[in-house]
Amino acid sequence: MKQASGFSLPVTIVILAIIYIYFSTLFVFIDGWFGLMSSPGIMNAIVFTALAIMCVMNYAFAIFTDPGSVPSTYAPNIEDANNTIHEIKRKGGDLRYCRKCSRFKPPRAHHCRICKRCVLRMDHHCVWINNCVGHANYKVFFIFVVYAVISCIYSLVLLIGSLTVDPEKDEQQNGGFSRSIYVISGLLLIPLNVALGVLLGWHIYLILQNKTTIEYHEGVRAMWLAEKGGNIYKHPYDIGAYENLTTVLGPSIFGWLCPVSEYIGSGLHFRTIYDEPPITSTSK
Repeated sequence: MKQASGFSLPVTIVILAIIYIYFSTLFVFIDGWFGLMSSPGIMNAIVFTALAIMCVMNYAFAIFTDPGSVPSTYAPNIEDANNTIHEIKRKGGDLRYCRKCSRFKPPRAHHCRICKRCVLRMDHHCVWINNCVGHANYKVFFIFVVYAVISCIYSLVLLIGSLTVDPEKDEQQNGGFSRSIYVISGLLLIPLNVALGVLLGWHIYLILQNKTTIEYHEGVRAMWLAEKGGNIYKHPYDIGAYENLTTVLGPSIFGWLCPVSEYIGSGLHFRTIYDEPPITSTSK
């Protein structure tokens, strides 16, 4: 687990937003629409609480899980005949060496200037989790975004639905307090739904292509270089949509939305399109 690096304003904002959305959804939207003690109210409160718990749990994992560092003993095997690919870099060169860390970098690893170290399969540094998103915590980051999108959509539906239940009477009973909550919640939930929806769509695309955000931008340049030379560029880690999904989310579909990642490996080597397919034995 990664040690916390002190106070972070973006993380504090996210935590306060989660708390505000949770309590306003339960005690204003659900209570105003169904009544919190009614059967539909209890059912919706349980479902939304479960979503909130999963959201908070994955958010905590994304913050405190070390994304993966390059071992001090790592050295590329230049005699490995199976290592047939090299990443496109601005300055070229086969062996990837980080001058800031003074060590070799494995494929898909990149140096983070904020964390001041090389991160395995680095996607990006996220200020909202005060951590890099990399090999070991990419799945929990993605699942957090999934649960955050579902929770925000759910809360917005409950907000709209509760407005249909005699809002004038509710305003008279609460002295206009609930009206302020509705306005603040609407101003918070609508942009959140849009921003998180775009973020989720982007990472679904990346997962299906088995790319990181960094590799996407590098791939644009690699494609331009390939076309300039009369060749066709193909991302070397794109081994098929389903295989790409299982590489990130796990081999079992029942564990895709669970924060388990025992299958991810060391992060030093990844399967590519150049690897020979696994040999399956057939019984006669």
